[in-house]
Amino acid sequence: MSTEKAGNGMKVTVGISGGVDSAVAALLLKRQGYAVSGLFMKNWEDDDGDGYCSSRQDLIDAASVCDIIGIDLEAVNFSREYKERVFAGFLHEYEAGRTPNPDILCNSEIKFRCFLDHAMNMGAERIATGHYAQIRAWEADGDGRREYQLLKAKDGTKDQSYFLYRLTQAQLEKTLFPLGALAKREVRRIAADAGLPVATKKDSTGICFIGERPFREFLMRYLPAQPGEIRNLDDNCVIGEHQGLMYHTVGQRKGLGIGGIRARQDAAGEHDAWYVAGKDVAANVLYVVQGHGHPALLKNRLAALELNWVAGRPPPTHWVYTARPRYRAPDMPCVIDSMEADGEGTRAGITFAQPQWALTPGQSVVLYNSRVCLGGGIIA
Repeated sequence: MSTEKAGNGMKVTVGISGGVDSAVAALLLKRQGYAVSGLFMKNWEDDDGDGYCSSRQDLIDAASVCDIIGIDLEAVNFSREYKERVFAGFLHEYEAGRTPNPDILCNSEIKFRCFLDHAMNMGAERIATGHYAQIRAWEADGDGRREYQLLKAKDGTKDQSYFLYRLTQAQLEKTLFPLGALAKREVRRIAADAGLPVATKKDSTGICFIGERPFREFLMRYLPAQPGEIRNLDDNCVIGEHQGLMYHTVGQRKGLGIGGIRARQDAAGEHDAWYVAGKDVAANVLYVVQGHGHPALLKNRLAALELNWVAGRPPPTHWVYTARPRYRAPDMPCVIDSMEADGEGTRAGITFAQPQWALTPGQSVVLYNSRVCLGGGIIA
């Protein structure tokens, strides 16, 4: 049966970013018979004219796309909400010595909360985005109640379920991901065949809605330098000075300013590089070690806080799952060995089958059962 009228006139508002993914998402939904409209979100205003934030050009591209597709476009400013719900927490985490992932918070608080609420208030029945992920609805327990699962995208190289693990059942129920079964090359081909001007536009890789910019310079506007000691973790000797713990992350190699210090050579006589191994926030000390394989950089267990389970309930403990402790990490076998409440909420203990490199406080660990994204939490 043809899918041309699968939408049956359902009203869907698509988040149009000015990129190729959201453009093709809107195009496909219109072809499938949905009543599609577009919404462009502006979420950053502090330095909109400094050459790094591309929102003006993105809006022009979004308008061009919607004109070709034949849908209306609304522009909405969520910059106040972004600053309060995402950016304030982003700065707080860095100030506390952790390394947050703003894209995850942006998805849960802006794209699937502010955008979703606005679209529903304007009469939409669903929202859609250009994320590479899939949603599967199934009948739970045979009682007619529908439950929604968040699935990995077909294109494993573009899968974005990691960034969506904080979504809830209510949000998934109202969401469509039209690109979940497509490869990126197919998306660009569809855009080119339809004459969309963004078919070859470069993907954005900067901070969500803020853009690509020199990160340390940007952070220094909000978190002034706080110089302190860099110490060798192995002998506690001072070997340099940092300008602020917030400018460094566990596993970092470049930008430490201590490359000339040669504490050890490998078997071939080459000098091992230095890596960030930890931070003492109270003492303002940055600890480093030499060598990518140093034991201080390898851990097989972590604790996760601020847990969200997509199904609305935690998965069973002591089952074998897989998890990603960072976006580009491969899925690694693990078990949830504990789940307990403490003063900060529920804490999960997760043990991997083999040691993981540079587990980073503030980043998210996301768990999977095969293709199904179960949820996750913040590495403590």
